Amino acid sequence: MEPISFQPIYKERVWGGRQLESIYGRQLPDAHTPYGESWDLTDRGPDQSVVNGGRFDGLTLHTLWNEHREEVFGPNLPNVDKFPLLIKILDSQSDLSVQVHPPESLAQKFGGEAKTEMWYIADVTPEGKLYVGVKDGVSKAEFEKAISEGSVAEKIHALHPEKGDFMHLDSGRLHSIGAGFLIYEIQQNSDTTYRVFDWNRMGLNGKPRPLHVEQSLECIDFSDVEPSMGQADGRTISDCPHFKVDQIERQKNESFTQQNPKNFAVITVVDGVITDSSGKDYVGGDSFL
Repeated sequence: MEPISFQPIYKERVWGGRQLESIYGRQLPDAHTPYGESWDLTDRGPDQSVVNGGRFDGLTLHTLWNEHREEVFGPNLPNVDKFPLLIKILDSQSDLSVQVHPPESLAQKFGGEAKTEMWYIADVTPEGKLYVGVKDGVSKAEFEKAISEGSVAEKIHALHPEKGDFMHLDSGRLHSIGAGFLIYEIQQNSDTTYRVFDWNRMGLNGKPRPLHVEQSLECIDFSDVEPSMGQADGRTISDCPHFKVDQIERQKNESFTQQNPKNFAVITVVDGVITDSSGKDYVGGDSFL
C-alpha cells in the first residue's frame, strides 16, 4: 500500500511562534498568528486529519480507522472508535504552562483522558530549558504552598537538552516546555491537561488562564524527582503499551521498509529527504502513515 499523508491542523497558542513556517517552509493559515502546535495525525471530534492525495484522498483519519481498519492499519488492533494516537509538532517561543496529565484511574475520576507522551527535540536554542519532575526534597505540601505564593518555578527540576535528545513522559509526570524549542510529540489520543502554574502571565484574551490546582495536586507524581533525558535502547527511544518510537538513520540512496508489515507505522522526517517508491519526496517536518 502506498504511504498516506495528511493535511496538518494548526493551533494558535499564547506561547507559539512561526518556526513551522521559517524552518519547515509550511504555509500557515495567516501571516501573524503565533501557532504553537501542528496536529499532524489526529482523530478528535472536529479536529480530523484529512488524507492529502492518493486512493483515500479526502477521507478523514476517523473514517480510515473505522471503515478500513484492517486494510490500512493491520490486524489485532485496539477495538476503540478513535485512532489511539495523536502526533504533533510543538513550536514554543515562550514557556508553556506547568502542567500534568492524569493517570488512567484519576482521569476517570475527573472526567478526562489519560495521556502518556514522548518528546523528541527537533531543535532548541542554547538557552532552552525543559522543566520535568520536582527538585529533590520538594514535598506535596511545599509544592502546594509554592502555588499560593506564585513560586512554583523554584520547585521544578530544569534540564538543558540538545537537538536530538528525547524523553518519555508517563501520565502523572509534572512538566513544562520552555522557550526556544521545536518538538515532535507522540502521545495517546487525549487532550486532557491540568494546568498548575502559568508563570503569572495573561492569556491571549488579556486575562489569566484558568488553573486546575486540585486535579493537578492529586495527579502529580511527587516521587518523580529530578529525572534525566532518555537513553536509547538500540534504535528504540520510547517504548510503552501505547506506542513504540524508533530513530532510524539512513545514508543517501539507502532504503528501509516497515519492520512489521502486518501493522502500521508513522514515519516523520526530522532531517533530509525521504523518497517513496512512487517518487514522492517527504522533507523535514513531513509525516506519513
